[in-house]
Order: sequence, then C-alpha cells, then structure tokens
Amino acid sequence: MILYDYCRSSAAYRVRIALNLKEVEYQQVPVSLLAGEQRSAEYLARNPQGLVPALEDGVLLLTQSLAICEYLEESCSGGVPLLPETAADRATVRAMAQLIACDIHPLNNLRMLNYLVSELGVSEGEKTEWYRHWIYQGFTALEQLLSQVSGRYSFGDQVSLADLCLVPQVFNANRFNCDLERYPNIVRINENCLQIQAFAAAHPDLQPGA
Repeated sequence: MILYDYCRSSAAYRVRIALNLKEVEYQQVPVSLLAGEQRSAEYLARNPQGLVPALEDGVLLLTQSLAICEYLEESCSGGVPLLPETAADRATVRAMAQLIACDIHPLNNLRMLNYLVSELGVSEGEKTEWYRHWIYQGFTALEQLLSQVSGRYSFGDQVSLADLCLVPQVFNANRFNCDLERYPNIVRINENCLQIQAFAAAHPDLQPGA
C-alpha cells in the first residue's frame, strides 16, 4: 500500500496508526501542505479535494481517513480490531471518533486557520482563540462520554477507532498550548495509547518530511 501523507495532518496521523495496528506494510509519499503540494495537478488527480491522506491499494485509491480506517478493518485479517463486536458498541465508538473527526478537526485544520488569517484578516491571537474554543467545546463533550465508557482506552480496555482520532487531536491541542487539565480522561487515555508501539511509531516527529 502507498500512503500519501503529511506528518502533522491529524487525518493522516489516524491512518498511520490504523496501518500500524493492522500490521500492514506501506510506503509513505510525503505531501507537504505547507508547500502547497496538495494543490498540484498530479495530486488533485488522486484526490480532487486536495487533502491528505490518500491510500493506494493496487488499483484502488481511497480518501477520507475514517473510510480508510474502516476499509483496513474490513479488508485486513491481521493485527488489532479497530471496532468492537456488537452493533451498539461499534456505534458508540464511531460516535466518539466522529465527534473528533467531523466536529472538532474540520474547524481547526490548516486550511481553515489559513483562511481565517489570509481572507478574513483575523490576528494570530484571534486565530488561537478560535482554535481553543472548538477544542474546549468538543473535548468537554468527549470527556463526558469517556467518563461513561472508557477503561484504559476510549472504549473499555481495547484500543479502537476512537483512540485513533483522540491521539492526533490531543497532539494538535498541545501544539496550541491548550489547557487540558480539565480533561483527565482524555489526557490519561492519550498517555496510555502512546505507550503502544503502533501509536508511538505514527507520531508526526518520526515521519518523512517532519
């Protein structure tokens, strides 16, 4: 498999963790968002949105991180399951994953923050306040959910798709110096996940182009 990747992309970070947990060998092709490589004609032919990640598996080319993670879950027999067994439990895990990937992350990703500054003229301080507002709002809801269903990880004592989303979002929150003291479950689960090699090896600082 070939992963078109950017080291600090939360979405690509999720997929790196998933590939590692499913014990899939893959080649990384860095796509620098800072250099605008995602807007090249060559890359847009792969992903018309101009976003990372994209995953190439033979003739199949997939986009959207959660769709890629579920594809790996359904098509790879090895490694760690990313979703629990029952329909109800899978729905709970997907809800937590989507809370992060669909409700927090899109408001705080690089293209949104760049637009706030370049097109709307907000200051760097105002941009940071925007970022922190959506982190705190989303993490407050997630913390409440985790208080009901978490164990060592987001859902009980088995890593899941929810953890694949939580860890990259905490990484980015720390980059913006968010105060996470009020979210003990999120902090605890993040620390537990980072002790697993599949998570540690996916860290942005260890990727090509970092």
